[in-house]
Amino acid sequence: MSQTVLTDTTFSEFDLHPLLRQGLDEAGFSRCTPIQALTLPVALTGRDVAGQAQTGTGKTCAFLVALMNRLLTQPAMATRKDNDPRALIVAPTRELAIQIEKDARAIGGPTGLRIALIYGGVDYDKQRQQLRDGCDIIIATPGRLLDYYKQQVFGFDSVEVMVLDEADRMFDLGFIKDIRFIFRRLPAREHRQVLLFSATLSHRVLELAYEHMHEAEKLVVESDNVTADRVRQLVYFPAKEEKMPLLLNLLKTTGERARCIIFVNTKAAAEKITERVGRYGHRVGALSGDVPQLKRQKLLQRFQDGQLDILVCTDVAARGLHIPAVSHVFNYDLPHDAEDYVHRIGRTARLGAEGDAISFACDLYAMSLPDIETYIGQRIPVGQIQPEWLVMPKAPPVAPAREATETAESAADASARPPRRRRRSGTGRAAGAGEPGRVSQTSVAAAVAVASVSDPAPGHAAGEGGTDPARKRRRRRRGAGRNDQTATASSVASVGQAGGRPTAAEPTAPGVAAAAPAPVVTPAELKPGRPQEITPVAMDPVKPAGLFKRLGRLLFGR
Repeated sequence: MSQTVLTDTTFSEFDLHPLLRQGLDEAGFSRCTPIQALTLPVALTGRDVAGQAQTGTGKTCAFLVALMNRLLTQPAMATRKDNDPRALIVAPTRELAIQIEKDARAIGGPTGLRIALIYGGVDYDKQRQQLRDGCDIIIATPGRLLDYYKQQVFGFDSVEVMVLDEADRMFDLGFIKDIRFIFRRLPAREHRQVLLFSATLSHRVLELAYEHMHEAEKLVVESDNVTADRVRQLVYFPAKEEKMPLLLNLLKTTGERARCIIFVNTKAAAEKITERVGRYGHRVGALSGDVPQLKRQKLLQRFQDGQLDILVCTDVAARGLHIPAVSHVFNYDLPHDAEDYVHRIGRTARLGAEGDAISFACDLYAMSLPDIETYIGQRIPVGQIQPEWLVMPKAPPVAPAREATETAESAADASARPPRRRRRSGTGRAAGAGEPGRVSQTSVAAAVAVASVSDPAPGHAAGEGGTDPARKRRRRRRGAGRNDQTATASSVASVGQAGGRPTAAEPTAPGVAAAAPAPVVTPAELKPGRPQEITPVAMDPVKPAGLFKRLGRLLFGR
């Protein structure tokens, strides 16, 4: 922890359980932050606390120390069942719940307290089994927690400590009914302790505190400004179409491996900006409500480990996340709510570090700026835009490694696709090709139409659409075979397009005697009562007449 925000109060001054003190020492906690020094003397006595402090000042450690010390120093209720928790920590978002669980395991490792993390988007049965096996502390989001409770997986009757983190965010996300539902099922106020923490203690939060808490002590860490003192704030006024080139040029000034968070108001904007920024060689990831939970955790872990330099996200990640060494926060879209602005820029300058918060006030979101400045109690300095910053920089060529990776991913996607199905009939290949012994009614009708048009069965009178041998010989001598082949292809295509219904033959080429209209033969006329099996025969492009004779023998038995 940075020494610039620590007080002279040490954890050793408090009467803590030896195992908890050992956990604090192993985690590197020796001196308290202002909110910890103010909260612990009251919370360790068992009194209810409603605490307010700037984001990133150690509120999580404050309530974890008070909670764990009570569980270690006091016996559980005599009526407690094996699978009932002794403490409950409720957070508004999954990311915040995961962060609290991480800190709890770091501090409470030597204590032996069993911790269960419950939130949506992951294995449902695994979490339910974890609750049935029993735990001492549940860290959860409201929705999934109440889902298990209503299934009677566990009960609230033995809860000794209830922690509500980011209480104002519970109102914003619509969880306040669930929170009141939980409070009404806890033990009586005299037999439980409630610790409520928030970056802002608004009127509605205080109303909730006095409604469900027992003589709560309101503790506020005084500060000249609502925002963190070490955040250098700046606002630019670009047009909507100028925001992207301005962002790309400002990213050049942040340093080689600066860690940046870009906040937007919509999921679509997050995806678009991630794609555009990624073209310029930045290692960037998108975090929004559409990202599956497991992928969210991997993205946050990669960002914390330095594998990603830029994180583009909506307000889903604006609160409660402790990502060290974030140097820049960009408000690509100004938030509608002034409180969201405070929590966005609170991702930088944490625990005494310094950081920059740069906002773009375009014509679409500039109306939020006066409310933000009123809320934080100060005017945000206006930055001067250099003309060259509004010119879209030239995208660098794709790196060979990246290009090879994209090619490999495309090949993997292609190999994973199912093979294309063959066309049935009428278009493309001849029907039944590659499947001997299987001929559909459409194929039979098409063959009949072709045979009847170009080479009818022997014995048909010339007046009924047939042709005598002499006429056929004359046509061959005049080179009409080529026209027959063209007419045959046209007839097959027309039959296929008509869904297997034979159509009238096309007129022959000029100078060639036109054949009389051929009779229409339907599949019903083909020896009814017996299945007709026709073996497909490859078409001979040189001597089509032989094919027609064979088809005639197969279809008419002559």
